[in-house]
Amino acid sequence: MGGERVEVVVHDRAQLATALEVVSQCCMADAKLDEHSRRLTAPAAGGAKQLVEVIRALDDAGIALDDVGLRRPTLDDVFLSLTGHGAELEAAEAAAEDQAPVSAGRTA
Repeated sequence: MGGERVEVVVHDRAQLATALEVVSQCCMADAKLDEHSRRLTAPAAGGAKQLVEVIRALDDAGIALDDVGLRRPTLDDVFLSLTGHGAELEAAEAAAEDQAPVSAGRTA
């Protein structure tokens, strides 16, 4: 659930596979890839030190980045981890229940 994570956005889509391998090796865990946004995410057990290692390794591999950062879990991330679905879905379901028609009249 918790824990910091390294996120990088690779500039060149052709370098995604190599970047995925580099980030996974640096973080000693399988990085997740969102191909649409070219974003790689992996757990960062070492915090900022882990981020520096990832940046250096990607630079050594000649991989250009559009964005890089160390992210901490949000309350939405924690909620999703505990419940299995997002807080927005919970709110929408609750609102739908509040607006459901209630029959208070006689039935024939």
